This record gives sequence, structure tokens and C-alpha cells, in this order.
Amino acid sequence: MTAQIAWLPGNRLHLNHGPIDVILQGWGDPRALAQGYAAVADRFPAILPELCAELPALRAPDAALHGPVARRMAAAAAPFRPAFITPMAAVAGAVAEEILRAFLRPGITRAYANNGGDIALHLDPGESLTCAIAARPGMTDRLTIRHADPVRGIATSGWRGRSHSLGIADAVTVLAATAPMADAAATMIANAVDLPGHPAITRRPARDLAPDSDLGPRRVTTAVAPLDPTEIAAALTAGEAAARAFRQQGLVEAAALFLHPELRILGPFALTAQSPEPALA
Repeated sequence: MTAQIAWLPGNRLHLNHGPIDVILQGWGDPRALAQGYAAVADRFPAILPELCAELPALRAPDAALHGPVARRMAAAAAPFRPAFITPMAAVAGAVAEEILRAFLRPGITRAYANNGGDIALHLDPGESLTCAIAARPGMTDRLTIRHADPVRGIATSGWRGRSHSLGIADAVTVLAATAPMADAAATMIANAVDLPGHPAITRRPARDLAPDSDLGPRRVTTAVAPLDPTEIAAALTAGEAAARAFRQQGLVEAAALFLHPELRILGPFALTAQSPEPALA
């Protein structure tokens, strides 16, 4: 398995290595952009091997870590304890942020690194970026982040996503100061959207689905049968309570919680706006 780096239409760089799948794009001075893309091409192949070298520690709640991405993952997970969380809850966001850090230099005015939906952003004064997010009827699927907004990370989690979840949220999208923090928070809020012991929810031990999962014997959601409105409201209220607590601690700026066909929005999703510019995939 080797790192793959290729150009996509629209001056976007595609970076793929095992579970890492990133789209990187920047705007600004052409020379700075060329230098940034070259720096990312040099840095990217080492990221996954560095993480693999520390996987046992990354799957533990509080083991010592050494690499820059691993330490960023641990720092993002730590504020959510004593609840169970390992640094793996922040891996996608931390990788996106590492790629963006390698890319940035003076002359690049705005940029994003999108790792499978977990996004790290850079915005100079006066700049903005518009992202596509999950949505419901009556809610725009475009979210515009401006330089003045205290948000540089966006992440989404839920039982239907790439990773296993302890909860039943279709999706939880979080805005936070950094991509690793958004990633960890989205995981925890999605876990909290739940109806423990409900017969309509099918669960299996995480290690039965992925033997090396950091969740081990914890039962993750594999199917959710139809729920009535009262049950949906109860699950969303539990998740909203977690999101409010995290917001009071300064860990998240905003969150949108989706459980079909309902949603709850917490914080300034008034940032949401239609924009004529292309949305980040």
C-alpha cells in the first residue's frame, strides 16, 4: 500500500493512503501555492506510517504518544474525559489539519483539507469558504465560514458513517476551533444521541466488526428500525444535552444533530448561507 497523489479538476490535489482520503485546495499567490503543494507531497507519505507505529497507544484512552498527528489527536480527545474516548476519535480531523499545516505559507489566502468530510480550514482576513453539509428539507446544505468566525474545523459523525458509533444519530455535524476538536466532539455527540436498550436498535461488539477497533467489546449500532416521534425526540434531546455541555466548555461552536426525519441545531448555524461559489465536497 503506497501513498497516491494526483491532481483533480479545479486545481485540487487528491491524497490517498489506506483509510486517508483527502482533497486539498488553496487560493493565493501562485508561487506560494506551488511551494505548498510540493511540501504536502513530501509530507503526506509519512503520515500513515507514523500513525501505524503508534496504533496500540492511539487505541488506548491515555497512553503516551509521540508523533505530531498522534499528539494532536490526544489533545483533542482529552477534554471529553472521564467519558470513554480514545485519540482515534480525532484521527480524520487531525490528519486534515496536519496536511493543511504542511501546505500553508505566506501568500496562501484561503485553503481547506477535506479528509472524508472532516475539514480543516485556513482563512486570511476578508476571506471565506462555503462547505456542503448534511441537510433536511427547509435547511440549506451550504455553510459559509468567514475569517471572523471562530471556526476552523468541521466534522461529521454518526452510525451510518465511515466509523462505528455507540449512538443512533444519522449524522452529527460540528463546528469547532480546530478539525481534531470538531472530529472528537462529533463522535461524542453522535454517541449521546441514543435510546439505550431499545429493541428497535441492533448492536454488535465493535471487535466483532473490526478486531482492532479502539471500541473493543463496546456495542456499536448496526441497524435502527423506525422510531416514533417521541422516541426520536428523546434521543435527540440526549444528544443536544451533550452538545450544550461541550459548548459551555468552549469545545464546540455549533452542532446540527440529525435523526430521521428530525434535526436539532445548536449554536450559530446562522452562519449558514447560500453562496455562488462552489461548495467544498
